[in-house]
Amino acid sequence: MYSVNVPVPGEVVRLARGLAAELVTATPRRGHSLVAKRLPDDRFATMARQARETLAGTAPFAARVTGVDVFREPPTGPAPVAYLAIESPGLERVHRRLCETFDPVEGFEGDEYDPHVTIARGGDAADLLGREVESYEWTVERLALWHPGKELTVESISLPA
Repeated sequence: MYSVNVPVPGEVVRLARGLAAELVTATPRRGHSLVAKRLPDDRFATMARQARETLAGTAPFAARVTGVDVFREPPTGPAPVAYLAIESPGLERVHRRLCETFDPVEGFEGDEYDPHVTIARGGDAADLLGREVESYEWTVERLALWHPGKELTVESISLPA
């Protein structure tokens, strides 16, 4: 499933990898991403155009790592899931706008949307719950249309200053 993602800065990736390295039995996340909205399995060109139109005029916005939390019963995959909690009113606005264009994925989006960067899942991932981490803030200046199977950005959407 394609998605609109926020590129994750290297500092956040290093933080997630460092925390995952402390775990023994959990499976570390291989690629770190911050999903703004999953997109339907539709024709890519149509989805990309609709996403660009929906996001037209979106200004850059702040995002901040606020701590480590855990999903104990994730909608899919092994539990628990340790993640970096992200606070970003701008990202939440982007998510809501995209949900007006593309139906929310049940269990993940709409009212259930919880911006995060996964650290690891399963095993002892819950051992990271409440771990204190230094807050890190960055400005999101572009979004990425992401292809999950190929794990790459297919197209970037710049946010005008």
